[in-house]
Amino acid sequence: MRKSLVVFFTLVLMFPVPLLFGQSPVKIAVVGLTHSHVNWILGREAKGDVEIVGIVEPDNALANRLMSRHNLSEELLYSDMESLFSAVKPEAVTAFGSIYQHLEVVEACAPRGIHVMVEKPLAVSMEHAKMMADLARKHQIHLLTNYETTWYASNHEVKKQLKDNVIGPVRRVIVNDGHEGPMEIGVNQEFLDWLTDPVLNGGGAVIDFGCYGANLMTWLMDGQKPISVTAELKQIKPDIYPKVDDEATILLEYPNTQGVIQASWNWPFSRKDMEVYGKTGYLLAKNNTLLLSRKEGQKKEKAENLSPRENPYNDPFSYLAAVVRGKIKVEADDLSSLENNLVVVEILDAAKESAKTGKRIYLK
Repeated sequence: MRKSLVVFFTLVLMFPVPLLFGQSPVKIAVVGLTHSHVNWILGREAKGDVEIVGIVEPDNALANRLMSRHNLSEELLYSDMESLFSAVKPEAVTAFGSIYQHLEVVEACAPRGIHVMVEKPLAVSMEHAKMMADLARKHQIHLLTNYETTWYASNHEVKKQLKDNVIGPVRRVIVNDGHEGPMEIGVNQEFLDWLTDPVLNGGGAVIDFGCYGANLMTWLMDGQKPISVTAELKQIKPDIYPKVDDEATILLEYPNTQGVIQASWNWPFSRKDMEVYGKTGYLLAKNNTLLLSRKEGQKKEKAENLSPRENPYNDPFSYLAAVVRGKIKVEADDLSSLENNLVVVEILDAAKESAKTGKRIYLK
């Protein structure tokens, strides 16, 4: 018995757990390399849960640069999706091109029964989002949206404590997401070209960072749409970003709660955090694992350093693999769900309309 245990734990150390138990990795294709978040999957350590079977990128110079950096074989590269699909049969695709191209990816994948995960947000507009949703539902594929903050232990602890009524009814939520600006932080030119294009990205900071707050707020409100959306978009640096906003403030009205989304390309430092104020206390998710709180009866603020979430809830690609394999059922109110992210795009569309007209926009 002891010898058998020694052999078992030796195998666990030698091989990824999914392979040890005979579970084949999910075959994934990467479509587009212009989004700098693509390094998340290209440079990912081998966990045995996914296998990159193809990469689509028409820009050879970009492809060679990134694939060389991550020691990926040039045999994986295809110039377009049709060439990829004629050669390999991925089970899922991750999209790392412009937001405008998300629709094209779903149009190609859905009829083939290939699941799709896009980088945030889901789409540039509700017109695109509805077309994508219709295709996903018709062909019964998963259509997921990935946000960095989905994997934050602090955000999930906030949600848990709200469910447990630790701070009473939620009165106000402030979500802060931003940095100095994409040009200022030195994003790659291929990313910058579409990130600052009002068609290819759908907007500037309002889309790039406003989507985080819309996603989290919809999640905290259990999928409920806001009654109305009011927004102000600004161009503080028109010399750098002449075509899109670089500062956005979005107010979301709910029956008994107000959401405030602050999205910026003008802050002195990068930040992604969330403040939740209830009737009897507050919860501040400062980063992935730091939670600050003060509750009724406490004389001072408390700091908690949380453990990171466990696999597959700490990584988008482990999550995607688990969904494809049927180990996780995506619920309508999940952060990555299609239902949540349709509301996100509706909020962002309303925010742009509000800023353009100077009016409060009521959602149907």
